[in-house]
Amino acid sequence: MKFRRKIAAVFAIGLSLLGTAACSNGNSSSSSSSADKIPTKITKQTNIVFWHGMTGVQQQTLKQLTQEFEKKNPKIKVKLENQGAYSDLQAKINSTLQSPKDLPTITQAYPDWLYTASKNKLLVDLKPYINNQKLGWGSSQKSDIKPALLNGAKIGGVQYGIPFNKSIETLTYNADLFKKYGIKKAPTTMAELQTAAQTIYEKSHHQVVGAGFDSLSNYYVLGMKNEGVDFSKKIDFAGDTSKKVINYYADGVKKGYFRVAGSEHYLSGPFANQKVAMYIGTSAGEGFVKQGVGKKFTYDVAARPGKYTMQQGTDIYMFNHASATQKSAAFSYIKFLVSKSSQLKWANATGYIPVNQQVVNSKEYKDNQQIKLPAKLGSAMKHLYSVPVVKDAGAAYGQLNPIMQNIMSAAQKKQNVDNSIKTGKAKFDAAWKQ
Repeated sequence: MKFRRKIAAVFAIGLSLLGTAACSNGNSSSSSSSADKIPTKITKQTNIVFWHGMTGVQQQTLKQLTQEFEKKNPKIKVKLENQGAYSDLQAKINSTLQSPKDLPTITQAYPDWLYTASKNKLLVDLKPYINNQKLGWGSSQKSDIKPALLNGAKIGGVQYGIPFNKSIETLTYNADLFKKYGIKKAPTTMAELQTAAQTIYEKSHHQVVGAGFDSLSNYYVLGMKNEGVDFSKKIDFAGDTSKKVINYYADGVKKGYFRVAGSEHYLSGPFANQKVAMYIGTSAGEGFVKQGVGKKFTYDVAARPGKYTMQQGTDIYMFNHASATQKSAAFSYIKFLVSKSSQLKWANATGYIPVNQQVVNSKEYKDNQQIKLPAKLGSAMKHLYSVPVVKDAGAAYGQLNPIMQNIMSAAQKKQNVDNSIKTGKAKFDAAWKQ
């Protein structure tokens, strides 16, 4: 399974603005979607190509949904092309942007991958399709897609993407250990998380680490956001607020009640082995937790402590080289994928959160007994945040993980982390100036 934190830090290489080109399957080219007369019916055989990075059950479910769509829309053929891991997909998009005619009709992507593509007018503004009464929903509000997720798929304020496979950060905890060590409820604030972690570590005689965070990048971004600071080049990494966020975690690591994932990459393994009592990680990983825990103990999930949680996962974007008919066919397919019926199947099969709010609130989803998240998702999604799609934000976000690893490594050695923070500031600032 691939998560948001695995993305590469680099952006697409710079491009000169390319003229309109014919699409790869021989269809005639078109100008931007806002200038096209949007076809609302597909009357002739139309082929579209979808690049994705899904594997395992995600890929199987995507194939099933695609077959269902094609059965309902016999004039549209969707060619699914798996590009490997997300890093492979990003690299393929980057290299192909130099030859737009070879791009697919649509692709999975994180918005920061396509920052340069948006500047070079290679993407389709999907707002006219969303607002179309026949082909779309009539408005974004009528789409039933959570507004925060839609906003996360914008680049420069333009709705280039539609959210698809999404996850959030949640707290996963060992309910049996909570009971054993007198923790009454799941922590809802960072102060409560610290207290619970310290209590478990001390009462277990240092045998069980209290808590940890899978993604150091997300930890820092959300830590700053919860302090009222948005992720931007204005951040002073060595400033008082930044140090407060960093030292909260570093102090816990020094004293033993917090830990990092380290070489294991995810804390679901140590959690399943009862070496850590709780951790903050992607909601899409619950399937792995359930498998690892088995019948050893009872686990549960809760909203991430603090006001904000990170929305992660890819959106679907459309490229401008496609014909008007292809664009309409592709949007019909996207609309199908985010419909209530499709998102219910997708969420239940894969563990991703539904982007369709009707599903989030539905009895069919909340009553899912296979995983714990559905019953808790509504409260866990109240305040979503994502890394802003601005120049060099992706590079800076990508630098956070090694920077924070270096700081936490010093903390593990009981060292003062100030020098590591100063070193981190230089790297962080440099990332914003690429």
